[in-house]
Amino acid sequence: MANDKYKSLTSEEKRVIIDKETEAPFSGEYDRHFKRGVYYCKRCDAPLYRSEDKFDSGCGWPAFDDEIPGAIRRVTDADGVRTEILCARCGSHLGHVFSGENLTDKNIRHCVNSISLRFEAAGKFEKALLAGGCFWGVEYFFNNAEGVIYTNVGYTGGDVKNPSYKQVCRGDSGHFEAVEVVFDPDVTSYEKILKLFFCIHDFTQTNGQGPDIGPQYRSAIFYYNDVQKKTAERLIAELTRMEYEVATQILPARRFWTAEDYHQDYYGKTGKEPYCHVFREVFDK
Repeated sequence: MANDKYKSLTSEEKRVIIDKETEAPFSGEYDRHFKRGVYYCKRCDAPLYRSEDKFDSGCGWPAFDDEIPGAIRRVTDADGVRTEILCARCGSHLGHVFSGENLTDKNIRHCVNSISLRFEAAGKFEKALLAGGCFWGVEYFFNNAEGVIYTNVGYTGGDVKNPSYKQVCRGDSGHFEAVEVVFDPDVTSYEKILKLFFCIHDFTQTNGQGPDIGPQYRSAIFYYNDVQKKTAERLIAELTRMEYEVATQILPARRFWTAEDYHQDYYGKTGKEPYCHVFREVFDK
């Protein structure tokens, strides 16, 4: 993203975000802020943190014990001791990250300047959980879809707790490679999310997707409620009437385990494009 595409900053915002100074403790608007929602980069609007990962550390700055996967870049600070945290998309200075303080179970504290953030209430946001082959390609298309707030790639459907990519690739964990899609229903709908899902993978293929063969690559929709289930059933019935032999399973949502950091926003990080996911129009507009 070119610099002229970033948001304009005030002189005080530039002092922290560009010049890497620090706002005074207990002065930021998000220090004691605990509404449900998502915190975005002030400069480029990339989603960085979820409210459920925010906690009161008493340090005088907003504290989080986790980030949205792939959103944060860590570098050794200029002092050679601390670890600076930056927006992975635009490089804006956020603050520093610390470990070993035993303030939460995750034992991590992202100490962030309020002025580096923008908050958006998330009470209206909804979630979809989808599996359609390699999660890199599925995420690629949803990251570029209107109304999508953020995505995570990970594993779901099996009984292995906190699985690794290596375990899932063995094909005996019961897990699917899946993508968690958080979206704004005022901008898009669950039906539109599912229609895009069917348009970006081969939902007629069993036991794999393209060249990726194995049970972890199966096509599935994991529903969170009856409305989602009925929407999935209706769309599959429509595809069946169109004489497609639909292999997509409709399953109740189970615990979603976030995948390793290097899998998050893979194509965004590498600049590559999906090798087994291609958009094709399936439904009548």
